[in-house]
Amino acid sequence: MDKRTVLVTGGSRGIGKAIVLHFAQLGYNVAACGRSQAHLDTLKKDVSKFEIDFHFKTCDVRKKSEIKTFFNSVVDRFGGIDVLVNNAGVFHPGKIQDESDESFDVMMETNLNASYYFSKLAIPVLKQSNKPHLFNICSTASITPYKNGGTYCISKYAQYGLTKVLREELKEDNIKVTAVLPGATRTDSWDGTELPDSRFLKVDSIAELIVHTYQLPAEAVVEELLIRPMLGDID
Repeated sequence: MDKRTVLVTGGSRGIGKAIVLHFAQLGYNVAACGRSQAHLDTLKKDVSKFEIDFHFKTCDVRKKSEIKTFFNSVVDRFGGIDVLVNNAGVFHPGKIQDESDESFDVMMETNLNASYYFSKLAIPVLKQSNKPHLFNICSTASITPYKNGGTYCISKYAQYGLTKVLREELKEDNIKVTAVLPGATRTDSWDGTELPDSRFLKVDSIAELIVHTYQLPAEAVVEELLIRPMLGDID
């Protein structure tokens, strides 16, 4: 396999980190951004055992200037990318009627705008790849509203819509586009819960599905991956 490059936003923890590690283990070069330098340093140690090249930098994905700077640094480092995984996201529970305007801005800018701007930057670069793929990590909240979901559901519905539009726009360029819709997943966001691990997906399960989806032959595209815990959604 020629050395392909995978870029994961929000790649220092949780689902994003699992995706980075699974691709790295298979010999792909990996790039990732996150908000915490400490978490990126830990990721660097975890990835260093693989014989690959990697590039990790802090980036506030709410800021277009930082998105552009980080993305350009990845292209400068590797000469291009083959896979973009828009994974960066944030969840603030609450009803619309009770939310602050700031909470709305934070979730829309992180969950929707970042995916939009990273995708827009990536499209001309992905066109140069012989196996391009764009994954958006959406959510079951992209298709099912729930109590106390508020703007999170709105932002994820919008991200899902963005993914569908990109699929239609990019099919003639042979760029595959996949919406990934995980249910409740055991990440730091659930720290302190009294629910057993059996009520959650594991981050590795989602990462493995993404890797397998990417490895499909050229004539097949998985348009969406809907993944729930075996016992169903958490109310």
